[in-house]
Amino acid sequence: MNMQYVSSSNLVAVGYDPTSQTLRIQFHNGTYDYFNVPSQIYQGLLNAGSKGSYHARFIKDSYRYRRV
Repeated sequence: MNMQYVSSSNLVAVGYDPTSQTLRIQFHNGTYDYFNVPSQIYQGLLNAGSKGSYHARFIKDSYRYRRV
C-alpha cells in the first residue's frame, strides 16, 4: 500500500487500498488499518483541514481496526 505523508500534528501518513477498502493511518505512536472504509472517507481525510479532527469524528469509532 502506498503511503502519503500528510501535514498533521497527530498523523504521519495515510494510505488506501480501494479493492479491500482498507485505510491505513500511521500515527506518531503506531500504525492502524481500518476496514470497510468507503473511498469518500479516505478522500475526506486527505482534504480535511485538520486530519486529526476528521479521524476522531468520522473514522475512529466508526470502523473496525487493528494495529499493524
